[in-house]
Amino acid sequence: MNGTDIIPAIAGDGSLYPVEKMQAHIDGVLHLAVSVFVFDGDLLLIQQRAAGKYHCPGLWANSCCTHPYWNETLEMSAARRLREELGFTLPLTRHATVEYNAPVGRGLREHERVTFFCAQADRRRLEIMPAPAEVAAVEWIDRADLRREALERPEIFAPWLRIYLDLFPMLEFGPGEPIPH
Repeated sequence: MNGTDIIPAIAGDGSLYPVEKMQAHIDGVLHLAVSVFVFDGDLLLIQQRAAGKYHCPGLWANSCCTHPYWNETLEMSAARRLREELGFTLPLTRHATVEYNAPVGRGLREHERVTFFCAQADRRRLEIMPAPAEVAAVEWIDRADLRREALERPEIFAPWLRIYLDLFPMLEFGPGEPIPH
């Protein structure tokens, strides 16, 4: 086990404590997470998770997501994962925070307090370099088309993306806070 295996879990009193990432998923422990959404107007960059992922392999999800390492800020975590998974950086804006609890296959659960980060990009100028161990494919999709497709074919989408679409049908999170980078 190394420092990247330890993530912040949330105790009943709201305090944070370190937990091993896989154990958090086995036990369904409430923990912190971030989800990043990269937009070009009404288009959202989505990714298909790599076949080797420990849960939800091959499913389509938002641009990227992760758990912060223990003692890593949410902002640093979101920027890190965008770079690691998709090979680029963009200025991020912090938006809503929600909690959800969902089975993700293989006997694992995601029980997350997840903070959303958004970025705007020009897809014609954005060089996307997906990490093959993380991402099988990427696609730009219109928000309305994504919602319709998630309703028609929910089995191809990660549980958390379906939950986000239920909470925010057009993935509009309201005014956000710019994050210095």
